[in-house]
Amino acid sequence: MSDPMRPRAALRTAVVWDVLQDALERRVKATGRQALDVLDTGGGSGNFAVPLARLGHRVTVVDPSPNALFALERRAAEEGVAERVRGVQGDASGLFDVAERGGYDVVLCHGVLEYVDDPAEGVRNTVAALRPGGVLSLLAAGLGGAVLSRALAGHFTEARQALGDPNGRWGEGDPVPRRFTAEQLTELVRGAGLEVGAVHGVRIFSDLVPGVLVDTEPGAQEALLKLEAAAAELAAFHSVATQLHVLAEAGEADEA
Repeated sequence: MSDPMRPRAALRTAVVWDVLQDALERRVKATGRQALDVLDTGGGSGNFAVPLARLGHRVTVVDPSPNALFALERRAAEEGVAERVRGVQGDASGLFDVAERGGYDVVLCHGVLEYVDDPAEGVRNTVAALRPGGVLSLLAAGLGGAVLSRALAGHFTEARQALGDPNGRWGEGDPVPRRFTAEQLTELVRGAGLEVGAVHGVRIFSDLVPGVLVDTEPGAQEALLKLEAAAAELAAFHSVATQLHVLAEAGEADEA
């Protein structure tokens, strides 16, 4: 795929990239600026930041891991976008120690809320980083996907444990501290003052389909991509998605 918004891990990210690219194009038209200011909280080694920079946007990545930020710097240099990518060490709770309040057209909060002590505070901080009319892209682990995957693996007790646990955890060995339903995520976003534009299920089928089938069957990957895209907006499938994506927008500033 030649589209820079479609990295090689397209099966797992295609839905998010497509939604995000549409939002970026709308924001470019609304602002009249080809280069947007993007804040990527928990952006790690740049899976989203580097492709965004390749499109010409300026991206600030906030991540607590020095190793991830080092990998980000190296990756940005290899892709020729080092001047448009800035990595700073920090986290969602102390976001404005390293990022500008109200300074970004787009904020990505991907894979962050699962790990913060206070998800509501994390969302409020990301929202406070937006300019009027800005866009929030929120991606978090889905409860239903974990329940389904444990059950299909034959771990029925763990599946039931996740289903009834307040944080959606299947046991002490669960590496994910917290999972969400679509309703919980939209409530967090609306509680922070944003209007929810769309909710998508991510990795509805791709985590369940054997990799060998996708890799060896002619046309299987493209067909699976199309299936994921077709089901992503259907609420019935949100309850079984591995991840949930919420796109929301801040209101425009009132005219004086």
